[in-house]
Amino acid sequence: MNSAEKRSLIAIPIIVLIAVGVAYAGSQGGVEVFGIPLFMLGVGLAFLIQWIAFIPAYLNKTEKFYDLTGSITYFTVTIVAVALSPSPDGRSFLLLGMILIWAARLGTFLFTRIRAAGEDRRFREIKKSFARFLLAWTIQGLWVTFSLAAALAAITASTRVELGVFALVGFLVWLLGFGIEVIADRQKSQFRANPDNKGKFINTGLWSWSRHPNYFGEIVLWIGVAIIALPLLSGWTYLTLISPIFIILLLTRISGIPMLEARADEKWGGQADYEAYKDRTSVLIPLPPSDSN
Repeated sequence: MNSAEKRSLIAIPIIVLIAVGVAYAGSQGGVEVFGIPLFMLGVGLAFLIQWIAFIPAYLNKTEKFYDLTGSITYFTVTIVAVALSPSPDGRSFLLLGMILIWAARLGTFLFTRIRAAGEDRRFREIKKSFARFLLAWTIQGLWVTFSLAAALAAITASTRVELGVFALVGFLVWLLGFGIEVIADRQKSQFRANPDNKGKFINTGLWSWSRHPNYFGEIVLWIGVAIIALPLLSGWTYLTLISPIFIILLLTRISGIPMLEARADEKWGGQADYEAYKDRTSVLIPLPPSDSN
């Protein structure tokens, strides 16, 4: 067993403990089902789905269903939370609808993309190792937990608050982010589908205003979800606001922008047109192109 596999085996229980902490905080003041806090049940379900899906994925050394499983997990956890809640209200169904629409759209998009590409390069070496591949699936369980935390806290809360300004503002923010993400993904897909653009980078449409507009949309829509959940939060459940913070940190500091920027620099770095594009285009927030940023 090499050092990477040892680190993976150590990381897995740490991730589970972090999830337990989030589950404990999010369960405060929430309803229970079968004597178990519903929030905690949702977190456990998120990890269980990953570990079940890991088994055939590892046996077949494939990552093709990784993103799709993530989407299915969002579906399952949210539906179960609403279904088992003794008194689901308009806010619960609003959050359910938003999450289902987002998960269905993104899951379908990512699954179609990986089928066309044939593989996800991130897993090329990882899927050969039991420990490292299991870690990847475990991380996805934590990803779902963090992302859904605020919405799950609102859905499983024992108190109810009528829909109001927070719900309206949150929905409009979510709609803005969702729209930006959908348009950006569609523009990039159409760009790549054109044989004339093979080996080129996209710098048109929303991509002329931001180098990662889809990520900006993703961040904004989760902020919208958190705004809708906010009136139901109190005490320890305020920690579930880690949801949009996690998305921001993940996409801007960990696996999103840094990874794609490094890959783009490796592919087009030094080319005059690419360097000019980087100089005039915002990294994340869509802004009018300028001579310098």
